Amino acid sequence: MDPSVELCSYPGLDERIVIVRAGDEVDGVFVRTERFNVLIDTLGTPEQCKTALDLLGIDARPLIVINSHMDWDHFWGNAAIAGRAPIIAHAAALERLRDPSTQQVLEDKVSQDSRFRNVELIGPDITFSGSMVLNGGDLTLELIHTPGHTPDHVAVWIPELRTCLAVDAVEYPVPEVWSRRADDLRLLRSSLSRIRDLNARLVIPAHGQTSSPSTVDENLAYFEALADRVGDLSESRLADPQLGSASGFRLEDFVAMADRMPDDVATFYRNCHETNLGATVQAHIEKLKST
Repeated sequence: MDPSVELCSYPGLDERIVIVRAGDEVDGVFVRTERFNVLIDTLGTPEQCKTALDLLGIDARPLIVINSHMDWDHFWGNAAIAGRAPIIAHAAALERLRDPSTQQVLEDKVSQDSRFRNVELIGPDITFSGSMVLNGGDLTLELIHTPGHTPDHVAVWIPELRTCLAVDAVEYPVPEVWSRRADDLRLLRSSLSRIRDLNARLVIPAHGQTSSPSTVDENLAYFEALADRVGDLSESRLADPQLGSASGFRLEDFVAMADRMPDDVATFYRNCHETNLGATVQAHIEKLKST
């Protein structure tokens, strides 16, 4: 069964922005401008997306959809709006969509849960490289390429409201780097720095149910602490496949885990931390080789 969809907000969030929450699974965002409406992400199934659109009560203004990146929980609802609204994504999203692993993820999900049986892998109609600006009249939506979590990741900056829709580039308790490659880690840390430098009043990720800009600083501090601790290790410790389970290198040794966090969610973030740690180790090894 799909997680229930509800509309919600945060203290101080402009009324033209609505959080579209699919339980604890993911948050999409809806923005009303003078010229058009914008839906950032279509959730994990067409049924969820249809429910969201019904709750929002879409008016006569044109609808534009932004796929922040090609992770299943952010774009598998595209079938609900295909043909009704243009879908925008970064050009790198097409590469991910064409990768056989994307179809394999869907087949695996369908075999595990029948709620995904109506999902179609529908890609964007419009793509861009670098950045793109949507001028809504009263509000401007700047689509910023923020790779690192995934190669195609896009955050949305609304300068009039000093609000950043950071999606998965920022996350509580930690974001996950795309791979254990040092280059991907550098990209994610650079994207976090770029979001921090916006000096946003509100930063809204898709996971973690927070709007605090301090989350960006906490994510950056986490990666910095990881690098510092890894930098003190011997070569033998760097090669230890169980390093993430050792005292001082567990996720809980770097960030405070919420008491209310379900066990499966905590396990998910511990796995994210393992990837982040692996990328940090690789970055340090490459640094040692270059000196």
